[in-house]
Amino acid sequence: MNVSSLHPNIRLRIAVGFVQRLLSIMLMPLLVIHLAVLYGPAVAGVLTVAVAAAGIAANFLGGHLADVHGRRPVMVAGELGATVTFALLALANSPWWTSGVATFVLFLLNTCFSQMAAPAADAMMVDVSTPDNRPLVYTINYWSINLAFTVGALVGGFLYDGHFLHLLTGAAVLCLLTTAVVWRWISETAPRTGERPAAGPGAMVRGYLAVAHDRVFLRLMAAAALISAVEMQIGYYIAVRLADEFSPQTLAAVGSWNLEVDGVAILGVLRAVNAALVVALVLVAKALLARVPERARLYGGIAVFTVGYMTWAVSNTGWVLIAAAVVLTVGEIASVPVRQALLADLIDSEARTKYMAAYALNARVGLLVAALCVTLGAFVPAVGMSLLYGTAGLAAILLYRSLLGVRAAREAGKLPAPVA
Repeated sequence: MNVSSLHPNIRLRIAVGFVQRLLSIMLMPLLVIHLAVLYGPAVAGVLTVAVAAAGIAANFLGGHLADVHGRRPVMVAGELGATVTFALLALANSPWWTSGVATFVLFLLNTCFSQMAAPAADAMMVDVSTPDNRPLVYTINYWSINLAFTVGALVGGFLYDGHFLHLLTGAAVLCLLTTAVVWRWISETAPRTGERPAAGPGAMVRGYLAVAHDRVFLRLMAAAALISAVEMQIGYYIAVRLADEFSPQTLAAVGSWNLEVDGVAILGVLRAVNAALVVALVLVAKALLARVPERARLYGGIAVFTVGYMTWAVSNTGWVLIAAAVVLTVGEIASVPVRQALLADLIDSEARTKYMAAYALNARVGLLVAALCVTLGAFVPAVGMSLLYGTAGLAAILLYRSLLGVRAAREAGKLPAPVA
């Protein structure tokens, strides 16, 4: 089995997804920084919360629309909307027109269009893959995600100063190309049951609340949201802090050549180091950690991950920040497989799709918390923010400790399995 044997939609979806993620990692933090420059960190935090909240609503709406109208129309609408909003963002930050209000509104609309199309794109990957080729599909997709993160972080970090207009224009051109690809070559994959799915707000709400009664699942969600909230700080509070506080430094010098970085550039370096290490280490992590007990991988991984972010919240020394990036990446690689296995063990296998759809909300909650931290960081010193990250990490460890106990009790027959 190889890449050429996969359904054409999968190959095209991975390519389009690469471009989408590259643009997101390259431009979203820069837009937050840009709003902070225009309005100050406190106001920028409030505006970013509004963008994050709108993205959550658009994600739920897009999932419902994809079930009612099919995957392809929602994907085309999302790509076309992203194209138009990136083009207008470039215009609103050009020599001919400069508008902070338009920048915010277009940032919000761009996020809505992107998030609206995400559920349809994810469902399409499942529609046209099989149990046999899904490991290959998601391995390729995982590499694509991290490659996009690496390239996007470096390009955005080093070209923000003086090239913001060019980045936005390039994003519009790339989105226009992905729109053409989706329109011309991606086919519809929604299952045909012969019955039109229920439409309307009521049907959408009922579908998303189907698993809300499962308290164990809510603990899983809370733990994952705490970790997501810390993880996303690099694109929010930490990004704004480094842009404001990090003084230009020379990371390396060879002869007359110096690698000098400012706050925005070091942000790109940190994100690139994290993504590159994930790609490099994930291939050997299983063998290296095989003899480490599961609990140690989970608790130690989350603890090390949290310490790395706590360091990012306070340090203004380039190499210390890079060392913290290495440390937190090791923690991430160690804990993520255990967390995924725990999720699979504790949800109802007969309602797995509903559980996984609801579980994806943890990233949105983390995004909202991270956006709020931009405003909070305008009043709380860096040490306070670092301690806040530590509290979140400790709370996540305690929640996972209780969940490991639930799993052990179920395996011993002392607790019933979940029923949705």
